[in-house]
Amino acid sequence: MNGIDIIDIKEMNLKGAYVIDGFPSVGLVGSIVANYLVSFLKLEQIAMVDSVYFPAISLIRDELPLAPVRVYAGAFGNKGQEKIVVFVSEFQPDQDILKPLAITMMDWAEDHKCKMLISPEGLLTREESERIEAMARGSKDLELAAYESPVPNPKKEKGNGTMTVYGVASTPSARQMLKQNDVKPFENGVISGLAGVLLNEGVARDFDVATLLSEAHMDYPDARAAAAIMTVIDRLLLHVELDLKPLLKEAALIEETLKEIHKKAATEEEVGRKKSTNVMYS
Repeated sequence: MNGIDIIDIKEMNLKGAYVIDGFPSVGLVGSIVANYLVSFLKLEQIAMVDSVYFPAISLIRDELPLAPVRVYAGAFGNKGQEKIVVFVSEFQPDQDILKPLAITMMDWAEDHKCKMLISPEGLLTREESERIEAMARGSKDLELAAYESPVPNPKKEKGNGTMTVYGVASTPSARQMLKQNDVKPFENGVISGLAGVLLNEGVARDFDVATLLSEAHMDYPDARAAAAIMTVIDRLLLHVELDLKPLLKEAALIEETLKEIHKKAATEEEVGRKKSTNVMYS
């Protein structure tokens, strides 16, 4: 209806499931966390997200063709009584389709009677925010719509060397869940992009949506920020002993995939220009 469709591949009872938004943000934190969860929990693909606005590519992993946006699901917990759904993407959707994409995701989550949606997000440091603002003043072509606006600069937790993770949620029950698990509240600032729209949709629908934010670098996949958020997700949901070393491998793989996507897009754009020139002057 809005140009974005979720095509079910396999039926699965997802009532009460937790949904993870795995679209990339600052430091590609969402993508790294999502891919790690799929691998760690051995989730299986149950759907794909399709749109005329997505890049015309097929990702090949272990000889299997994959759509740019996939949906994975499975069970976790001692008795497999808990369910999780993970949206996985290695590309950043254009600003114009963020709202319809969020609405489609929320509609799907409600239709499948899912319980809660969590967005892992990278958080720009104050220094990087100020640097970007300075660059933006000198360039009208700088696109920063998908990144968070300047916020208080998170510090390392005293004593244990881990990164601070902030949280914000759409409902009192979700905020209470974060508080009970010692997630620091994100009190003032702006969250833009898909995570921001999902939060607003959660408020409008009275649906539990939470965003987890950790300081991340915008210039490369930040496995450290992803690990900090993954630790909080474990505290909130999984309650297992995590081996976070594979996050580094996941970050490197996603970086290579992104390079291939951008290279392919640039090649197609160049081919398109040449075709247009040939038509004009033939």
